[in-house]
Formats: sequence, structure tokens, C-alpha cells
Amino acid sequence: MRLIGVRGATTAAANEREAILSATGELLEEIFARNKFAPAAIVSAFFTVTPDLNRAFPAEALRRQGLDWVPALGAVEAEVSGAPRFCIRVLLHVYTDCPLEEINHVYLHGAKSLRPDRVRETD
Repeated sequence: MRLIGVRGATTAAANEREAILSATGELLEEIFARNKFAPAAIVSAFFTVTPDLNRAFPAEALRRQGLDWVPALGAVEAEVSGAPRFCIRVLLHVYTDCPLEEINHVYLHGAKSLRPDRVRETD
């Protein structure tokens, strides 16, 4: 097994606590489902939000999914003209045997425009 980084991003519907946590929870669920990670394989999580999101810490969504033992850190992204609003990003550090070309980086909703080269739509 080796340690890899898995990226993902999404947008919240509004700068409201439940909107932020719901969007983050959906993103995490998609990352886990599309990559079939065992929870024990997750080493840490790094979250960022755009400056217009300040009503919740996205890492709380990780704890809501029962992964409260995963170290998580958050930060605020730089404010960039034209970037998606209400954007939440995550970088998960995960141990896996999966080949790098099979890793599915997940971009949802308004965040799909960030890395169209990394988006893989699945059923």
C-alpha cells in the first residue's frame, strides 16, 4: 500500500451551517463510494472553503460520518475573481493499492469547473 492524495470539491447552496455540512457530507460520501476506501485507510483530511463560507467547519461533516478519529484541518482559500462561490475543497490522504490512474477525484455541482480534466462521471 502507498499513501496518496485524493481531491474533491463541491459548492454549498448557501452560507448556512446545514448547507455547508450537507454539501461536505455529500462530497465525502461520493469520494468514498467512487474509490471504495475503507475508513481505516484514511490518514487525514485537509479542507478549505472560499471566504464567503463562515458558518461551519467542513470537518464536522467527517465527524458526522463517524470518522471522528481522522485528523482534519481547515483553511480559507484565496479570494480569486471568477472562482466558484460557496466552494468547499478537500484533500484526503489515504493508503491504497489502487493504481493512480484509477483514483476518482470528485467534483460536484458548481465545483466541476475547477478541474474538468479530473472529473469522472459514474452511474
